[in-house]
Amino acid sequence: MNMPLDNLPSNYMEHPAVKRSARWMRLALALVGAVLLGDAVALMGMGLFNFGIVLPGSISIAFLLLALCWDSVARWRKADPGRQLLWRAGWLAFAAWLFTVGVFFYDIRGGMGVPAPAGTSVKAIVILGSGTPNCEASPTLIARLDQGLVQAQRWPEAKVVVSGGQDFGLRCVEAEIMADYLVARGAAADRVIREGRSTSTEENLVFSRRLLEGQGVDATDPVVVVTSDFHVRRAVKIAGKAGFGKVAGVGAGTPLYLRYNAWLREYFAAISGWVLREY
Repeated sequence: MNMPLDNLPSNYMEHPAVKRSARWMRLALALVGAVLLGDAVALMGMGLFNFGIVLPGSISIAFLLLALCWDSVARWRKADPGRQLLWRAGWLAFAAWLFTVGVFFYDIRGGMGVPAPAGTSVKAIVILGSGTPNCEASPTLIARLDQGLVQAQRWPEAKVVVSGGQDFGLRCVEAEIMADYLVARGAAADRVIREGRSTSTEENLVFSRRLLEGQGVDATDPVVVVTSDFHVRRAVKIAGKAGFGKVAGVGAGTPLYLRYNAWLREYFAAISGWVLREY
C-alpha cells in the first residue's frame, strides 16, 4: 500500500529497497541518456541537424542530469505532495507521447511506396531533395538519387526533375548537386530539369509542377515522386494538393543509423503538415 508522502519517515530514502530501486533507475536513465547523446553527437558531427536529432539529444541531457541529481530530485519531490503529483503526471505524459510515436512508427512501415504499374505512361519523375551537408550529397540523398536512376531507366521517355534549394548557411544549391550526380551516372543532361528554389516538400512539388508544365507535361499526366521510404505517404498527399493528378510514390531506403531519427522528424512533420493543411 502506498503511504502518503507527508507521512513517510525521514529515513525513507535510506531504506535498502528504495536505495536499490533508485540505483537501477539512475543506471537506466544514464544508459539511455548516453546512447541518445552518442547518437545525436555522431549525426551532428556528420553535418546533420534537424528536430529528429536535436530532440533525442535534448532528452539525453535531461536523462543524464536526472541520473546525476536523482537524490536531490527525490528530496524535492518528497517535500511537497503537489510536486509528486506533477512528477507522476510528467512521466505519464512522456509515456503517452512515446506510445503515439510507437503507433506512428508502426503505421509508417505500411506506407513506404507503391511503384507505378507496368504499362503506365509516366511523363515525369520528381526526385525530392533531403539536404546537402557540407555541400555534398548525404547518404539519404544518394539513396533517393539512385532510386531515381532506377525509375529513369524504367521510364526512359520521362522528364526527370531534381528538386532542392539552398540549405541554410550554405552557398550551394541542392538541385545542382543532384543533377551533377545523375549526369555523372549516365542520365542525359538535357533530360534533367533543375528546380533550385524550394525549401520544403510543398515547394518541391509546386515548383516542380510549374517547371514541368513549361516543358509540356500536364499536371494530370502520370508522375512518379521519388523520396525516402518514410516520406512517401506524406509526399504523395502533398503532390495531390500541389495539383498533380496521378501520382505514384517510390521510396528509397533510409540508412539504418539515421532511420529512427528520420522517422521521429517525420512524426512532427506529419503533425505540422496536417495543422498547416499542406495535404
